[in-house]
Amino acid sequence: MWCAVRLFVRAASGRQRYNVLGAFNAVTHELIGVTNDTYVTATTVCELLHKIAARGLGIPITLVLDNARYQHCDLVQSLAGTLGIELLFLPSYSPNLNLIERLWKFVKKSVLNSRHQGSFAQFRHAIDQCLHELPTVHRSSIQTLMTLNFQTFDDVSMLGA
Repeated sequence: MWCAVRLFVRAASGRQRYNVLGAFNAVTHELIGVTNDTYVTATTVCELLHKIAARGLGIPITLVLDNARYQHCDLVQSLAGTLGIELLFLPSYSPNLNLIERLWKFVKKSVLNSRHQGSFAQFRHAIDQCLHELPTVHRSSIQTLMTLNFQTFDDVSMLGA
């Protein structure tokens, strides 16, 4: 059956970027984040490292990172060493080992899936509100999602391909 009525689907008119660089405490479920609407660079990572160090936790801090180039540079490495933060880089193509990826998937599902934001400001506000409500409104979802249960395999036979 054909229809003679036009259907207009609202879409974004331009490309604007909103970056959230975050560090998630796996024990306390606290999120420390840095946001911008340009690009994530080594200085953005350094800003995040300063925010983490400013918490004054007094315990050793290990920050799990993927293999983005801006995280491997000397500026980030030297600042992390100065602040007493250990940088642990995950193997390539293994985002499932990083807890923060679970959080980003949750935010995308909660805020972005099948929802149209009328403007870039509304888009940013929706993401910021979701992140702000993690310890209150989304507490139970985060507690079940952000567990430290990882599947391990013992005595696995490897087959050559």
